[in-house]
Amino acid sequence: MTRPVIRATVITVSDEVVNHTDDDRAGALAERLLAALAVDVARMVVPDDPTQLLAAVSSAIADGSRLVMTCGGTGIGPADRTSDAVAELLTFQIPGIAEEIRRRGIAHAAPAVVSREIAGVIVRAGEPSVFVLCAPGSRGGVQDAVDVIGPVLPYIFAELDGR
Repeated sequence: MTRPVIRATVITVSDEVVNHTDDDRAGALAERLLAALAVDVARMVVPDDPTQLLAAVSSAIADGSRLVMTCGGTGIGPADRTSDAVAELLTFQIPGIAEEIRRRGIAHAAPAVVSREIAGVIVRAGEPSVFVLCAPGSRGGVQDAVDVIGPVLPYIFAELDGR
């Protein structure tokens, strides 16, 4: 039996990347790591603007993504509103995933303790459920996030699909 292909969208949330004053290293890493897990990945970049972020998440879902991973905006700075915005879309959260990402981050970067990543599911009547992860914008945070979700992605989607 072949494993179904998971379609994903990685959304980098960064004014600097949008304005070309920084490179999208975190989004590129997320794409590579997810592709290595046989995930079909698309990428988007949006500014630190909740309205544009929510539009990007909606667009990714409309395009068939079952996994939406954001990179950036999970800190405590004035523009870090990714988790707050995305939380409003979630039907329920999966706190253990965010807790484990934070735990791993703290082991090598003390500031990870104030990171506000979240994971959860958007349930839509008559449509497949969507797993959403708001990950840090650092490469270390992205690595930790994919290391946490990678081994359980098949289980997550099996559960969401009632298998």
